[in-house]
Amino acid sequence: MPSLSPAQRVVDAAARKGVELRIVSFDESTRTAAEAAQAVGAQVGQIVKSLVFVVDRETGPEGCIALVSGANTVDLGRLAAVLTESRLRRATADEARALTGYAIGGIPPFGHHTAMRTVMDPDLGRYETVWAAAGTPNTVFEVAPASLRMLANATVAPLAREEAPAPPLRPDAGPAGAPLEA
Repeated sequence: MPSLSPAQRVVDAAARKGVELRIVSFDESTRTAAEAAQAVGAQVGQIVKSLVFVVDRETGPEGCIALVSGANTVDLGRLAAVLTESRLRRATADEARALTGYAIGGIPPFGHHTAMRTVMDPDLGRYETVWAAAGTPNTVFEVAPASLRMLANATVAPLAREEAPAPPLRPDAGPAGAPLEA
């Protein structure tokens, strides 16, 4: 029996909860929030980043997922407080793949190999729909935030800080904003 494609595993996980997803594939990568937003014609904030974190246990790493708006960055202290885990760290690429069954850049918000605690950024609820990875770096799906929360069995809690835009370069600045020498 052939194994299911990563996108089909996501579709099947949603179907088990009564949600029908439409997967959209692109020739170009949708690995980053900016790439995904451009590909689907959405705001960066509408892109769901599915980030894997771990707590080291005697039995091995225990994973958790943070579903974060593409416009935000996880605040590790806030996430650790929400999960009541003081020794939380970002998963390595190998750990993320082992826990979820997907490679970084294509990790969906649900349908993982291992059941994990999931925390969702409340900023995703600002949008009528959001876009998330569907198992590969060039597949995505659109979903209402409330459906996403249900599909991922997520707790909504503040876990992020908004990414600050880079300050504008001064007109008299050289590379990386350094003042030009006269």
